[in-house]
Amino acid sequence: MSSLKNTLRRFVREEEGASLAEYALLLGVITVALIAVIQGFRNSISNIFERTTNTLNSAS
Repeated sequence: MSSLKNTLRRFVREEEGASLAEYALLLGVITVALIAVIQGFRNSISNIFERTTNTLNSAS
């Protein structure tokens, strides 16, 4: 855990490369993309579970 803390401290102190704001923006874009993908597949996943449940109930 201390290794992670040291890495984060070093990351914040470094002035070269992308700034912390740019990384935060990138993280935000990735988060929005993941939410969109999850919502897009939500109905498909729900249908798979519903069909599986129906199949198991009819087999009993």
